[in-house]
Amino acid sequence: MKGIGQEISIGQLALLCGCKVRTIRYYEQSGLLPPARRSGGNQRLYTPEHGVRLLFIRHCREFGFSLEQIREMLQLGEEAGRSCGEIDQIARRRLEEVKEKIQRLQGLQTELERIISSCRGGTVVSCRILSSLADHGQCLHPHHGAMDLDPVP
Repeated sequence: MKGIGQEISIGQLALLCGCKVRTIRYYEQSGLLPPARRSGGNQRLYTPEHGVRLLFIRHCREFGFSLEQIREMLQLGEEAGRSCGEIDQIARRRLEEVKEKIQRLQGLQTELERIISSCRGGTVVSCRILSSLADHGQCLHPHHGAMDLDPVP
């Protein structure tokens, strides 16, 4: 990894990888990132391999892979001679999840556009947007569901 020629502190690793120190600690505690060596002063010291692995984890998170899926891929990736079929299946399942989420979001978009277009510009007491949002029965599309839009560490 560029920028790491020797062992570095957790703060330096966070800066190089574009994440927070607490995120590195979290990944280390969850077993995704191997424990760092400790200095005589008990400071964590990270190697280039830690940086490579951290960037892999972060990239996987950007694609929405769960921590368990990442853990599984990392474990499978440690067996050099193994078929990549299981990793392929993990990625294909994620792709299907993304496609389903896109369909739900498109339904949500269509419904919001319809609700907004129903606005007559009157007063709040007769606001069609508020009444539509208050009564799911007025919706024309099944756009609701478990929408996981929150970013993870």
